[in-house]
Amino acid sequence: MKYKITTLILIFTCSVYAQSKAIAGNYEKTHDNEQGIISYKLSLNPDGTFIFHVYDKIFERISQERNKYGKGTWKAEKNLIYFSSDEQSDFNDKYTLDFSNTKARFITKSPRDKSDRVIKTSILFYESDIFWIKRWKLFKND
Repeated sequence: MKYKITTLILIFTCSVYAQSKAIAGNYEKTHDNEQGIISYKLSLNPDGTFIFHVYDKIFERISQERNKYGKGTWKAEKNLIYFSSDEQSDFNDKYTLDFSNTKARFITKSPRDKSDRVIKTSILFYESDIFWIKRWKLFKND
């Protein structure tokens, strides 16, 4: 009985690790038009940490450039990603964005889907205290 329980726990742990490894990577989205440039970049590291960077340059503001950064930890449960930032270690003069209470959905083509349609791997933010990040979809770099 001990061996069966240990085996089940080991299998579950391996499957959770495999899902996290598939989610880990670099995600980004850039808007470039006549009004300006906005670029979002998110790096999800396999060790459960992340770094977020947003860069914008709005031409109406005499080409003023801004950079905002955030960092913290993430964890995945099924196709949901939960972000958190620790007040003690994740904030300083550079890293000012608070990702606590931020949730995103991991979107990828199901292995059971045998159709020819293309679904780019992405992350869709659907809940956050950072109001402008909601409903943003960042695409994974291959």
